[in-house]
Amino acid sequence: MESTSKEELLQKFSQLEQPLQEEILAQSTIKHLEEGEEALRTGQYIKSTVLLSKGLLKVYREDEEGNEFLMYYLEPGNACALSMMCTARNEQSQIMVKAVDASEIILIPSHLSELWLAKYKSWHSFVIASYRQRFEELLQTLDSVAFKALDERLVFYLRRHVKVSGNEVKLSHQQIANELSSSREVISRLLKKLEQTGAITLHRNYIEVHDLDVV
Repeated sequence: MESTSKEELLQKFSQLEQPLQEEILAQSTIKHLEEGEEALRTGQYIKSTVLLSKGLLKVYREDEEGNEFLMYYLEPGNACALSMMCTARNEQSQIMVKAVDASEIILIPSHLSELWLAKYKSWHSFVIASYRQRFEELLQTLDSVAFKALDERLVFYLRRHVKVSGNEVKLSHQQIANELSSSREVISRLLKKLEQTGAITLHRNYIEVHDLDVV
């Protein structure tokens, strides 16, 4: 994967002022991640703000038994708001971040991120917008867990995947069960019911989503 060029940065983060974009390219570190590689892990001290320039990142919590709870996804042009918070407070990460696809992240040193808040109005606005967007996504996730039955949570889960990666959801029934804190048998049964409505088609290695609004 080739590193982000100036033109690509301008496109992905067009809301940022040009002098700021120049500083990002000059003073930040670009890191390439393979599919499945961790970008952040629980307990790690975070020294940089994370921007995603290419690929797709999954932000989640993991319990002591290795079960995962999906929080949200990061797409190109997004920032990891929790990395911003941890760098500002010099705290350990409480989340895991993993590359869903081969990805490229831009690591901005914490002191620069803090400096730019006062120096660049567009960076201040970008940080606030990132916090707001992730907070809204976390509220949606919380509502799904607290107020929806498992079949509704499954539909909500599939919609989130379709939004970021298209109509082919390349996850096993066991992976979905782990993230929804259920069993593979229950998830398989619910997926079969969705298939009977015409909402999805189950294939050997992926789920093809047609129209979840018919559910």
